[in-house]
Amino acid sequence: MKSTVMRIFLAAAVILLIVPAMSCTKHESGAIKVGVAGAHSGDLASYGLPTVKAAELVVKEINAKGGIRGRKVELMAEDDVCKPEVATNTASKLMSQDVHFVIGHICSGATKAALGIYKESKVITISPSATNPPLTQSGDYPNFFRTIASDDAQAKLEVDFALDVLKLKKIAVLHDKGDYGKGLAEFAKDFIDKSGRAEVVLYEGITPGAVDYSAVVQKVKNSGAEGIIYGGYHPEASKLIMLMRKKKMDTLFISDDGVKDMTFIKVAGEYAEGVYATGPKDVSKNPLAIAATEAHKTAYRTDPGAFFLNAYAATQALLNAIEKAGSTDYKAVSNALRTEYVDTPLGKIKFDERGDAIGLGFSMFQVKNGEYVEVK
Repeated sequence: MKSTVMRIFLAAAVILLIVPAMSCTKHESGAIKVGVAGAHSGDLASYGLPTVKAAELVVKEINAKGGIRGRKVELMAEDDVCKPEVATNTASKLMSQDVHFVIGHICSGATKAALGIYKESKVITISPSATNPPLTQSGDYPNFFRTIASDDAQAKLEVDFALDVLKLKKIAVLHDKGDYGKGLAEFAKDFIDKSGRAEVVLYEGITPGAVDYSAVVQKVKNSGAEGIIYGGYHPEASKLIMLMRKKKMDTLFISDDGVKDMTFIKVAGEYAEGVYATGPKDVSKNPLAIAATEAHKTAYRTDPGAFFLNAYAATQALLNAIEKAGSTDYKAVSNALRTEYVDTPLGKIKFDERGDAIGLGFSMFQVKNGEYVEVK
């Protein structure tokens, strides 16, 4: 009798040990859903659509090889027009579609607006272009990663270039009042003030979408500024530079990766010549960057747009982390992103504890003969 009871007890104990183990190793099945969020229409679509194409190319290659551990990757693109008030709806829509991860958003303001929704749902989000420092440095969004350096590094490069190379003594700092543009401008102003080598003669925000910027351009002229550092995007930058040049102002114009886009050159035309803008380091000689660019040309019969390689790298890093983690588990994939290197068009990368990709940075470019050329 005792032996029978003991056998029953042991059998029950084994079952109690097995059941939790089975639940912990539950086999994941079905497609891995990845949202792609950003500006897919409107003035800033030239920033968002290249990310969709980058994700499509990476996913197509992965799926052709059988997917990730036998699971296909499914992309779900949603447009936020780079507007914070739209981005929250975009994020909610992606969550309603049960996405596991998100590539995006593109603009910093839209990214910030959406991140809380993703954080609550424990959804990892990787942006190729949202550069606002607090997105990683505040510690508020442990679910956020990015494959681009932050604006403090970008602003520092702009100020160093203005002081060390261009030898400017009087600088106007303008911005578009958004999280991205204003944040960058604040860093630039602070770096100039602390340098003690130049004076900020004008610091002002402009209203995006305004028809005429004559008033602020006149303020720049009256201030005696030798150069402008502008934080914002290409639609406003093109209007500013065109108006300045038409007024015969030779004030130097330095901006950011929100302006380092061929759309700026197409809109501003001849007036774009000589404009400086910071952007991700030139990796055009990296074999993986060459291959990614050629894949884009073959598939879409055009050259890639802004942040294409950053988005390509973001998608590769995410899918590699899922593969290494062996699941879509939030903690496992987060850990893999921070510990597993992956070869990308930007180089071999992984992410630090804050979510910033290690080893990335910015270079200075100038418009010459209708193209952005890296300043050596």
